[in-house]
Amino acid sequence: QVQLVESGGGLVQVGGSLRLSCAASGIIFSINDMAWYRQAPGKQRELVAAITSDGSTNYDDSVKGRFTISRDNAKNTVYLQMNSLKPEDTAVYYCKVRRGARYAYWGQGTQVTVSS
Repeated sequence: QVQLVESGGGLVQVGGSLRLSCAASGIIFSINDMAWYRQAPGKQRELVAAITSDGSTNYDDSVKGRFTISRDNAKNTVYLQMNSLKPEDTAVYYCKVRRGARYAYWGQGTQVTVSS
């Protein structure tokens, strides 16, 4: 049974920082690609950042230079360090694990609210 548990969300002021964590179980973590998505009210879920099993990363243009995705295979955890937060970063952030076309699983989400 695959489980993804996100944590680290919360309320932060404009310009502040948060670090999200996603702990995975039920999979061989190191061979999977991981990603963070977000969904704001009334909008579609969108990719924020992704990291492959070999450590390659990519980011949405809106977060480049402010967010950093990383993974710790020993802890089965993927992180999203978010700096210089803006009100438009407010959303529910979801962790996703994917292994090609074999499977994909989502976490339950964690709320990030950036207040001005």
